[in-house]
Amino acid sequence: MKKIFLAAAMIALTALGASAQQMSKAQAEKWFKAKEYLNGLKIVPSAAATDKEEFARQYSLNKAQWDAAFAYMKNTNLDTIAPGKYPIPGTDLVASITHTPTKDFDKTLWESHRKVIDLQYVIQGSEKISTIKIDKAKNTVPYDEAKDVARYEADGTVYTAVPGTFYLFFPSDAHRPSIKVDGVEKDKKLVIKIKYIP
Repeated sequence: MKKIFLAAAMIALTALGASAQQMSKAQAEKWFKAKEYLNGLKIVPSAAATDKEEFARQYSLNKAQWDAAFAYMKNTNLDTIAPGKYPIPGTDLVASITHTPTKDFDKTLWESHRKVIDLQYVIQGSEKISTIKIDKAKNTVPYDEAKDVARYEADGTVYTAVPGTFYLFFPSDAHRPSIKVDGVEKDKKLVIKIKYIP
């Protein structure tokens, strides 16, 4: 019986992967809105900032890691956990918790990564995060493979990140986090870097 259940689960996962690869924009929107991937996590991804088709594809290709990241967020008291780096059991993921001052806009930098997807969540306080597709930004510092980062100049869309909503930045997304919100000097933040699968 157990073998039959496992075989059925593998078939379902394979089907999910195949369907995500072929999802239309409308299908990805429907998948995103259903939020079944959160498995009961009440914190939600930004509807406006998330590339839903890419999220659906990456989730299907690396479901175990995404599920582990969301389970960690659901089962950890993020309000009380101390700053530090915490391995997420059963994965190579690390949850990085910081509680630091945010910065004036001109002290922040645009970045993008090729090897990882940034999951960023403001636990307490708030900050502004700007984002833009890298093909609409001017590359100013070439990609550094050792650091997995490239730098840009751009005029992106600005979001105010607050508790309850997380942000996902894929390799096609340049992002500029940690921008100060008037009246808020610091924030507590979670960052999980999830492997990007081409």
